[in-house]
Amino acid sequence: MLSATIGYLLGFEIFDITTFSLLVVGGFFVTCAANGFNQLIEREHDKFMERTAIRPLPLGNLSVNQALIFSILLGTLGIFALNHINPLGSFFGLMSKSGAFGLLSMVLYVLVYTPFKRISPFAITVGAVPGAIPFLLGFVAATDDFGVAAATLFAIQFFWQYPHFIAIAWVQDAEYKKAGFKMMLGGEKGKYPAFIAVITAILMTVISVIPFLLEIPLLSLSIYGAVTVFLLGAWFTSKSLKLYQDCDDLAARTLMLSSFAYLPLIQIVYTLDKFLIQ
Repeated sequence: MLSATIGYLLGFEIFDITTFSLLVVGGFFVTCAANGFNQLIEREHDKFMERTAIRPLPLGNLSVNQALIFSILLGTLGIFALNHINPLGSFFGLMSKSGAFGLLSMVLYVLVYTPFKRISPFAITVGAVPGAIPFLLGFVAATDDFGVAAATLFAIQFFWQYPHFIAIAWVQDAEYKKAGFKMMLGGEKGKYPAFIAVITAILMTVISVIPFLLEIPLLSLSIYGAVTVFLLGAWFTSKSLKLYQDCDDLAARTLMLSSFAYLPLIQIVYTLDKFLIQ
């Protein structure tokens, strides 16, 4: 929701409270529904992981029917709200762009990413798509345009998720395997997943300064913003390099915690740069 909100703040020229409210409510409901469906599908597997065993379904605090109705209701309301953002800018004449991206993110997360986690670590790539849509969704809600600026925001969050997911998979490796999830790239902890984390962190850092280098309309960065974003990317990349060098749980945990800090920090920098510097 922070990503969607920041995306809207970066894109709007005239703030529209109705559009913003539809984005926040619709995005929240779609996220709730996606997580609800995810927990429905994985309810038996969640019993084997300490982190997820305390969820309502494994504990028996909710029935399957209750969770299903809840998820369907919120998903429907969420897509309905998003579909009323810029309704004249239709996607293939069927849905608004915001409604289409909201539906796409939920479908990919629930029907592709969730079952794929038990088949192949390629699930990380699949999951990175719906995970990156909120940043894009907020910008599209503000501009009704999917262009270079929106694609740049999407790409930043897409590549960020590789080191983020790799670090989580590393720290939770034993738990994931116990529950039957194949989340570690290459199958095992080692140089390969750490190398992927380094490469994607570098790509993410380069993409994050493209708005300054190309002077992208609605997403341009000042020199101060570009330097700050680059330094944050270099700092985050250094954590990935540390994992590649040490290949231990401590480095993975540090990278994981750094990923939690990096994304909101650069989003805040982008926003402050737009409103205070440019």
